[in-house]
Amino acid sequence: MFLLLFPTFGVNLSAFSLNLNTDQSALLALKSHITHDPHNLLATNWSSSTYVCNWFGVTCGSKNQRVTALDLSSMDLTGTIPSQLENLSFLSELDIHHNNFRGVLPVGLTNLHRLKYLDFGNNSFTGEIPSWFGHFAELQGLWLYGNSFTGDIPSTLGNLSKLETLSLYNNNFNGQIPITMGNLSNLKWLYLYNSSLSGDLPSEIFYNLSELQELNLGGNHISGRIPNSLFKCKKLIFLSLDTNYLEGSMPIEIGNLTMLHTLDLASNHLEGHLVPGIFDNLSKLQKLRLRGNRICGRIPKSLFECKELKYLSLSQNSLEGNVPIEIGNLTKLEVLFFGHNNLKGQIPFSICNLRSLKVLFLFKNSLEGEIPECIWNMSSSLSHIDLEKNNFHGKIPDNFGKGCTLQSFRINHNLLEGSLPRSLGDCRDLKLLDVGNNYLYDNFPNWLGNLDQLQVLILRSNRFYGQVKSNNVTFTGLHIIDVSCNNFNGYLPTKFFENLHAIRGCEKKGEPKYMMDALTAAIVYYAFDLSFTSKGLKMDFQSLLTSWMVIDFSNNRFRGEIPKAVGELHSLIVLNFSHNCLTGPIPPSLGDLSELESLDLSSNNLQGEIPTELKALGFLEVLNLSRNNLKGPIPKGKQFDTFTNDSYIGNMGLCGLPLSKSCDKDEETPGKFDPDGDDGLNWKFSILMGYGCGLVLGLSMGYIVFTTGKPRWFIRIYERVRQRFAKR
Repeated sequence: MFLLLFPTFGVNLSAFSLNLNTDQSALLALKSHITHDPHNLLATNWSSSTYVCNWFGVTCGSKNQRVTALDLSSMDLTGTIPSQLENLSFLSELDIHHNNFRGVLPVGLTNLHRLKYLDFGNNSFTGEIPSWFGHFAELQGLWLYGNSFTGDIPSTLGNLSKLETLSLYNNNFNGQIPITMGNLSNLKWLYLYNSSLSGDLPSEIFYNLSELQELNLGGNHISGRIPNSLFKCKKLIFLSLDTNYLEGSMPIEIGNLTMLHTLDLASNHLEGHLVPGIFDNLSKLQKLRLRGNRICGRIPKSLFECKELKYLSLSQNSLEGNVPIEIGNLTKLEVLFFGHNNLKGQIPFSICNLRSLKVLFLFKNSLEGEIPECIWNMSSSLSHIDLEKNNFHGKIPDNFGKGCTLQSFRINHNLLEGSLPRSLGDCRDLKLLDVGNNYLYDNFPNWLGNLDQLQVLILRSNRFYGQVKSNNVTFTGLHIIDVSCNNFNGYLPTKFFENLHAIRGCEKKGEPKYMMDALTAAIVYYAFDLSFTSKGLKMDFQSLLTSWMVIDFSNNRFRGEIPKAVGELHSLIVLNFSHNCLTGPIPPSLGDLSELESLDLSSNNLQGEIPTELKALGFLEVLNLSRNNLKGPIPKGKQFDTFTNDSYIGNMGLCGLPLSKSCDKDEETPGKFDPDGDDGLNWKFSILMGYGCGLVLGLSMGYIVFTTGKPRWFIRIYERVRQRFAKR
């Protein structure tokens, strides 16, 4: 009996060895196509001397010991996919996401008939997605996101009848979503966002997608109306169509999606009123984004029955009326954006019920009255408050607690008065404070200097008075300070400037980042829409980089000289000391401000010459030294050749281009002249040429004057010639 079985066992063993060698050869071919393996995982582990099923990233079946799964994800590999990979005939999972694979995908991969999961996400594949991707009959998950695929999404993907996940986002496709997507009746997760798709949403797509749970088509160029067929997908939990060109009103049928947790229709062209009962059935809704549309009318009270809401954004619409008192029902709310609408009236006291609130943005409305005191009591939970550009009046209460968690506090452009509450000094995490354009009456808040996280301090256009002082080492992290248009006086604070370590460049420089806060519920860009006087103009910044460094002490009553320490602020981009009573010379040390783009010292009593060291400011785009008592020649060359008369007007003692007043010879810096040098012949020749040109020019001028009878021609030409030689 044993002798009868032995030949069969030998045949099986031989076949097993042959199949395993086939898998090994296919994987070694893949290894040979990898040109960069920074962690040496394959170089040291994938060897013919070791059992292939023990190789890194390789999984074999328990019965036949064939390779069934290959996971090389997130290994920073660079290479291409070889055709030999098609020989892994038992492969059901292939995952190489988050690498740098590129090149042409071999058509032989269609021989992998058992493939269920294919993840090529976050690589560098280009060209069109091959139509043969539609031949993987067993495929349940396909991830091709984060590549550079172009062209149309192949209609053959509609053949993948078992597909549950399709992730193609962050590519560069053209055209519409193919109608054949509607054939994927088992599809649960569809991600096509940020992929340059255009055209209308075909209504046919959604009729058969009854299993769909998550749909993200945001960040494309999709237009037209939202098709009603979408609302037949009643298992939807997540729906995002943001940042497209969708139009029309928000469909009331959206109430059919009773399972929704997230609804994002932000940044479209939706318009009209929100129907009163539109949110009645969305009791599970946790996140709603409708910002950046054209929605008008009142906020429907049905919205405040969505008691699971944690994130609510209706900003940048045309909503009107009062903030509904029912907002107090949303006790789980963490983020509230109602900014940039036409809301009016007072903030309802019911807002005090929102004990979980971290972000309160009501900016750019017509809200009025006093701010409910409970908002300040919520500073132990609130991270960001933005009530700017309303009509609030009264005082800011002095009840910020020791547990204050505020990171940004913006209340500028209101009608607030009184002093700045000292309890703000307990907000140890404060990074941005903007109380500009109010009626606050106080001295300089040097007590804020101990907040080592503070980066932006804006006190502009109030009634602050007295001297600017700082004690010990304070304000070290400050990037931006704007105290313009107040009643500050005294000398410019040398010690204050010496303490600005962040602007001095003492801090370790990293990659510039936007000022933002990554909360659990959202990423909040809290330094948006800030305005500064930069480069001679008021400039608004939609988002602010941490590398932006500004000092604006303009329109006060500072006196004395500009401290030399200002020249040590090497990261400074904007410096404005204009409209004060400053005297003395311009410090040559300002020439060390290598990053400076805008310098405004106008309307002071500065004396002396313009330092030639300022020519070193290679990024300087705007220079305003007008209305001072400066004298002498204007420096020539580099950025100084780009400035106009406006930079210097009101300085009667200045001369040289671009002014029409030329400098006397004793005011100009004479060049060295060596009559015995190698250029002796050249200077003699130049003199002869000068005599010759002078003779010709004189005769020509005489002819013009005597034949035209218009001496003003002579004046104009003379001025141009004189300026040209003065420029030399």
